[in-house]
Amino acid sequence: MTSALDAEPRPSSASGMDPAPRRTLTSLLLRGSTQAGLFVILVVLWVVFANLAPGFLSKFNLNSLLRSVAVDIVVGFAQMVVLATGGMNLSVGAIGVCAVMFSGYLMQVLGLPIPVAIAGTLALGALLGWLNGFAIVKTGVNSFVVTLASASLFSGGMLILTKAVPLNGLPPEFGAFGKSAVGPAIGSMPAIPSLAVVALAIGLGLYVLFKHSTLGRQILAVGANARAAEMSGIPVDRTIVFVHALSGALAAAAALMLTARLAAAMPAVAGDDWLLPSFLAPVIGGTALSGGIVSVVGTILGALLVSTIRSGLLVLEIGNFWLPLFLGAFLLAAILVERGRAAYVAREQARRA
Repeated sequence: MTSALDAEPRPSSASGMDPAPRRTLTSLLLRGSTQAGLFVILVVLWVVFANLAPGFLSKFNLNSLLRSVAVDIVVGFAQMVVLATGGMNLSVGAIGVCAVMFSGYLMQVLGLPIPVAIAGTLALGALLGWLNGFAIVKTGVNSFVVTLASASLFSGGMLILTKAVPLNGLPPEFGAFGKSAVGPAIGSMPAIPSLAVVALAIGLGLYVLFKHSTLGRQILAVGANARAAEMSGIPVDRTIVFVHALSGALAAAAALMLTARLAAAMPAVAGDDWLLPSFLAPVIGGTALSGGIVSVVGTILGALLVSTIRSGLLVLEIGNFWLPLFLGAFLLAAILVERGRAAYVAREQARRA
């Protein structure tokens, strides 16, 4: 995408020839694409983990990594759509837990067909997200406070209703889908898990939403400047409610994928474990915390980074308690780097003006 800086004509020398631009390594890194930098980091991590632990590139580990990253991608999407408006959803994990148990209840206790259970679970997620959005626009309270409170309400209500008892009698077809794959295995590379195909399909739908639809442009406009968007006729409150409902539906979709992967509905999954990855994937991928900018591809790469670190630590037999430390460090580094990049570009624009 061409920036205003790149579109400006460069000053010419007396001979009529453009002077050679001075490009240092620092300026190239700061002006480069966030996604390109993230891809380089991923390549470096894969090389390091492959050399430290040969089992990292085994077919079994790669298959497990791809199924794990599929869930992380959709969790990142659930946070990304709210970040697009400059808000946040701290109840992504809580909605995920509710969706996990509700899907198990529909399939095991009520015996509903799998498609009906999936539709009902997505509807529940959208409803819980809608309640978040409705509370935000009606009370005027910041989304941080509202979703922090609703996270406790949703999790507490789910534990009271289910008594935290896991449901292990799900239809075998549902669990089989979580382990299925598409296409042939090539060498040490496993076939593409069906869950990864679902995640990419959701990503394609979100890409079309933000890139090629009026609604997507309205969402980004609200995130860039809500007051200006309202003055231009965009229904800001309705847009905020919509993105929270969409976030809830995406959290429920991730819950369904996780339930299919585990072939069981367990209340111990999701929850707080989703909170940090849900922010890390989109933010490190280029989605702005202040709103107005999203990156579907960047969120996918960010989720792959999360799963790579998790898988690498597991193969190296490093305790899981190190994972939050690494993820938190990457999130902080991503925010600092993005701030530095923005300040550098602003200085360059001021200098050339």
